Amino acid sequence: MKEFEILEHTADIGIAVYGKNKREIFINAAKGMFEIIAGGKKTLKENFYDKIKLEADNLEGLLFVWLNELLYIGETRLVILNKFHIKELSDFQIKAEVEGMKINPPSTKIEKEIKAVTYHRLEIKKDGESGLWRAQIIFDI
Repeated sequence: MKEFEILEHTADIGIAVYGKNKREIFINAAKGMFEIIAGGKKTLKENFYDKIKLEADNLEGLLFVWLNELLYIGETRLVILNKFHIKELSDFQIKAEVEGMKINPPSTKIEKEIKAVTYHRLEIKKDGESGLWRAQIIFDI
């Protein structure tokens, strides 16, 4: 099963994310977002670590704040995140540890800058037949 796929969208970019459970959806959404930012660089050495605890009113809101927090960490601490360890996850709260590589602009090139995660067409659904989860996220670029 693929983890995610990039969706073309007018003036924006999005991803469709797949997983066996909610935890995989959150991890694969983060992977997909940083795949867009980093352009698929796979040889990242982890030299950055942070803990995250977030809350929201519902699961979609939690995915929104999760991805925006990761984006904020990436931009403010100049890091490409590539490992996401979710310790606790409910429909309203996430506790996680993230790892990544500090980047040194301009020697490290960002492929595509994501300005923000949007609520536009944001959804998380569980397929009743297969039991698999799918999410869709659109990013403002």
